[in-house]
Amino acid sequence: MKIKGKNLDIHYIQYGEGKDIVLLHGWGQNIEMMKPLGDCFSTKYRITILDLPGFGESEEPKEAWNIQKYTDLVEEVLEKLKVKKPIMIGHSFGGRLAIRYSATHPITKLVLFGSPCIRIQEKLPLTVKVLKGLKKLPGLDQFGEYMKKYIGSRDYKAASPIMRQTLVEVVNEDLTKYAREIEEPTLLIWGDNDTEAPLKEAKELEKLMIDAALIVLPGTHYAYLENLPQVARILDNFF
Repeated sequence: MKIKGKNLDIHYIQYGEGKDIVLLHGWGQNIEMMKPLGDCFSTKYRITILDLPGFGESEEPKEAWNIQKYTDLVEEVLEKLKVKKPIMIGHSFGGRLAIRYSATHPITKLVLFGSPCIRIQEKLPLTVKVLKGLKKLPGLDQFGEYMKKYIGSRDYKAASPIMRQTLVEVVNEDLTKYAREIEEPTLLIWGDNDTEAPLKEAKELEKLMIDAALIVLPGTHYAYLENLPQVARILDNFF
């Protein structure tokens, strides 16, 4: 199904009956990455899953977006779908969006899977330092986009120009102040071998939130899918 949000065509699915659960997928993903989890609860809850703008079957933004613009989009779509005070569930980028939304909108509970929130400055590899230095030299600034492609992440390289800039906007925002404002019970579920959002970030996030608990499972950035039956049981008790 499609609905208009911020003048974009947004693809979504909504099924089941009961209190609302909203699922937000990670960067480069789509509805299908969250549906297995939604299916576990559709007999007791109403499930809403979006293809976020720029992913799946949803339209790409006309310009680069930041977390606030995605939050505004989610707010508009959920209002149109009459979703009130949902349980918010987000993975990775979707988790960052869930944090931002939950800090300023009424929710029931929050669940985050591998969702980096605190911007931690890591030491740059020598190759990156060299390329960044070259960009500053006279006559070499035109190679900026080439260098971004060379030194960028897998997600950056796979994205369109607008979504590349969106990714930069999204990952450069520290959401610490928003995470601190969330009063509702929050569950953090992380893979012990998550290289995209290292476990140390989950531990820091647990410390700064008002009412959060961390559960570590064996697995990668997609531990919620790799341990789906166990995660479903955990969430059933949490809800």
